[in-house]
Amino acid sequence: MKAIIPVAGVGTRLRPHTFSQPKVLLNVAGKPIIGHIMDKLIAAGIDEAIVIVGYLGNMVEDWLLKHYSIKFTFVHQPDLLGLAHAIWMCRQNIIENEPLFIILGDTIFDVDLESVLKSPFSTLGVKEVDDPRRFGVAVTDGKKILRLVEKPDTPVSNLAIVGLYFFRQSGSLFATIDHLIHNNIKTKGEYQLTDALQLMIEAGETFTTFAVSGWYDCGKPDTLLSTNKTLLEKNITTKEYPGCIIVDPVFIADNASIKNAIIGPNTTIGEGSRITDAIIRDSIIGSEARVVHIMLHHSIIGSSAIIAGNPHEISVGDYSEIQVG
Repeated sequence: MKAIIPVAGVGTRLRPHTFSQPKVLLNVAGKPIIGHIMDKLIAAGIDEAIVIVGYLGNMVEDWLLKHYSIKFTFVHQPDLLGLAHAIWMCRQNIIENEPLFIILGDTIFDVDLESVLKSPFSTLGVKEVDDPRRFGVAVTDGKKILRLVEKPDTPVSNLAIVGLYFFRQSGSLFATIDHLIHNNIKTKGEYQLTDALQLMIEAGETFTTFAVSGWYDCGKPDTLLSTNKTLLEKNITTKEYPGCIIVDPVFIADNASIKNAIIGPNTTIGEGSRITDAIIRDSIIGSEARVVHIMLHHSIIGSSAIIAGNPHEISVGDYSEIQVG
């Protein structure tokens, strides 16, 4: 079965880290966001992925081709005109009416995907949220979806659509997106996938929902660190370093150097990083970074950055160098 993975966004809420690499390549609990997604998809039987790339897309392509052997097709989306438009650009790579799974590229999830892909109906992943105004939401009768609303100003449901979509037959999806684009129907300035799904429902197609209890947002620094913590807690592996204290859960790359340091809890140390005379907790340190004589908490340090000095909370992009007095 094929999956479509849109990853063309520029990740503005995660700057400065996304100035030099795509959001989906940011390290969370020991691997890039896209790596967590691919592992889940392949385990569920997905054998082909259509990846929609844009900003720094060549980096995504190179990483996926290096680490996975399934068939990839890369579709470039130069203009970010909405999720429906991104999906529409893949139409030539889809066999008419074949089943199709779509997952947003910043959505790390924990769900029984195999059972979802066996559903007799098209079905959407949903999660109850406190503030549904940030999401597309599903209004249901308890079994099937009655209507969908994109980011409602007045909440009509607390079931947020979390970026997992299974289509039993994909033909009607592309037909409705065609209708949106050819008639220039936009919501909040973009061609919305939610609007296409609503047209399908109005035409009589049955959609159900499946609950996604484990849904981990990676869209901004706070949620990236929260997701890092949650995923580390699910896979605790203890390592020992002479002269250091390691407080699980942590991920420390095998080729990282740790000397006279206290690491953890809830900390990821990337490949090739060198940590000396430091205390680091609740943080993500990128690959080839150098952290010396400092205490970091709730911080994200980019790849090849150099941090040295006194205790602070820091968010620093790739190739930065900061001396803290």
